[in-house]
Amino acid sequence: MADRLRGLIPLIAAALVGAAVLLPLAAVIWRAGGLSPLDGRSWDAVWFTLWQAALSAVLSAGLAVPVARALARRRFRGRAALVALLGAPFILPVIVAILGLLAVFGQQGWLSDVLRLFGLPAVKIYGLHGVLLAHVFFNLPLATRLLLQGWQDIPAERFRLAATLNFGPWTMFRLIEWPMLRRIAPGAAMVIFVICLSSFAVALALGGGPKATTVELAIYQAFRFDFDIGKAAQLAVVQLVLAGGAALIAMKLTLPEAGFGGLDRVVPRWDGSRIVDGFWIALVALFLLLPLAAIGLRGAGALFSLPASVWQAAVYSVSVSIGAVVVTLVLALPLALSRRKWVELVGLLGIASSPLVLGTGLYLMINPFIAPWDVALPVTAGVNAVMALPFALRILRPAAAQIEAEHGRLADSLDLRGWARLRWLMLPRLGRPLGFAAGLTGALAMGDLGVITLFADPDTATLPLQMYRLMGAYRMEQAAGAALLLLILSFGLFWIFDRGGRANADA
Repeated sequence: MADRLRGLIPLIAAALVGAAVLLPLAAVIWRAGGLSPLDGRSWDAVWFTLWQAALSAVLSAGLAVPVARALARRRFRGRAALVALLGAPFILPVIVAILGLLAVFGQQGWLSDVLRLFGLPAVKIYGLHGVLLAHVFFNLPLATRLLLQGWQDIPAERFRLAATLNFGPWTMFRLIEWPMLRRIAPGAAMVIFVICLSSFAVALALGGGPKATTVELAIYQAFRFDFDIGKAAQLAVVQLVLAGGAALIAMKLTLPEAGFGGLDRVVPRWDGSRIVDGFWIALVALFLLLPLAAIGLRGAGALFSLPASVWQAAVYSVSVSIGAVVVTLVLALPLALSRRKWVELVGLLGIASSPLVLGTGLYLMINPFIAPWDVALPVTAGVNAVMALPFALRILRPAAAQIEAEHGRLADSLDLRGWARLRWLMLPRLGRPLGFAAGLTGALAMGDLGVITLFADPDTATLPLQMYRLMGAYRMEQAAGAALLLLILSFGLFWIFDRGGRANADA
């Protein structure tokens, strides 16, 4: 009986995830009365989405090659801190990063101030180039980490042999490094492409007009401003097909294992220019640090003079984040422990679906029975849990498989099954990945500016939405203070969960 229940739990979790994704989509399609062909503006949004995602992926992966190569072969003071910093943008709230980028690259930003000193025009950040700038800011570190792991996986003996044979830089790159890049880089670029397909907050804040509208933003506009459910349903299906297809391709491409082990190791090298490597390392450090420094400098003065609405929004955001963590782990743990191969496909549903479509469908399902804004926070937490589930599975599933490979036979010989197996074998050894998955989910949910834009009223805004409203009202000092608060809370939640998992991990 216990074994049968253990087998049913992953099926129940998978069914809940499938229902959470497919039922809202079905509600949108039903409310629209079916699907019809896309109009011209919708096709423009589709093509812009594909174009900006492709450009973002190529730029991020292409720029990551010299940066990862420089980090792989140079040791310097602060290297470990810089490598750790490369993981920060992925959990950085999007709206906070946008404010930081505006402070540095906007028309009133630091770069424009320098250009004016030389009589040059200010930078225009809005439009395609602004969207690309933000996406590269988020995804260049991710691509660098993935490629750096690829370089660390190359045996050091190959570089020693190349030095013995007196290989030149081009020969070494062609024979040793290029095979790794050909294997790893397409997968890294495809992951970034999938992430950029669902861009919403970046296009909302930096798009600058109809010519820079993504599918996700078009869904929001169709529902929020036009209440055109039919158009939202059409775009939702397009988003599902695009993101789902791209995610399937990304799964087939090679990527290093999660965990980024060995990133503190420097590969012994005797080739290359220290000046060139130093240039790339300094460039990426400035690119990441300047927007964060701008947020800190501008927000510090306003942090303790924020209105009560911002602090209330912060409380709402923390509650949404904790709720998303609980739901994600409850769903992810049985799916990660399942030995069924189709579990990975369940995780794809979160990547392929649009959070705004889920929100729209839930709005339509809830509205006949209860005011949607009364459940804005629970719905936001639930949607964020579904969105974070693929990342949690990517973290937990390899770790669970390794535990089974190392200790499974011994547990079977001791007849350790069911809850006893989970308590004594799996959970103590899954402490680290569980903490990391919880921290990542909490940080992502803390900074989400998506479904809450559909449900919120003035009294239930989360911190990202309240910050966006302050930016729209040109109260930039208070927006900077709210951004700093959001940054502190996001990284604080990540640290607490990640640290807690490490503290309770079985050595």
